[in-house]
Amino acid sequence: MPYKDPEKQREYDRVRYQKNKEKILEYKREYYQKNAEQQREKSREYYHKNTEKISEQKREYRQTPQAIKVQRISDWKKQGILSEDYDALYERVASTEKCEFCGVDLTVDRYNTKTTRCLDHDHESGQVRGVLCLSCNSKDVLGK
Repeated sequence: MPYKDPEKQREYDRVRYQKNKEKILEYKREYYQKNAEQQREKSREYYHKNTEKISEQKREYRQTPQAIKVQRISDWKKQGILSEDYDALYERVASTEKCEFCGVDLTVDRYNTKTTRCLDHDHESGQVRGVLCLSCNSKDVLGK
């Protein structure tokens, strides 16, 4: 039943989807299985026709705060930094404005400078020790 009001149509579609969710998902699975090769071919064609557009979208996404956060947390995990709550750890690092050892104002530089913000951790246990400037982190002032 088509509605002239787009809001009413969306609400109708949403309710209909919720009522028939399992049937709709099953239909989609069956359709994809029957037409898998055609679907893959369409995807390949789209990718080849829009490579530049897709690359630009990826570049733009990597600059978003969410993508930066995900990448930073991923890097910490690869470095062996352990935390029960990586989101809270990220917020702590992002909100720290002064080095926890020498008190210098921290910067967020792409290139390492003496005041670049660093997350200091014990390399053996993976436990976080503090948020320091690059200079203090390099000296390992909070280490053993």
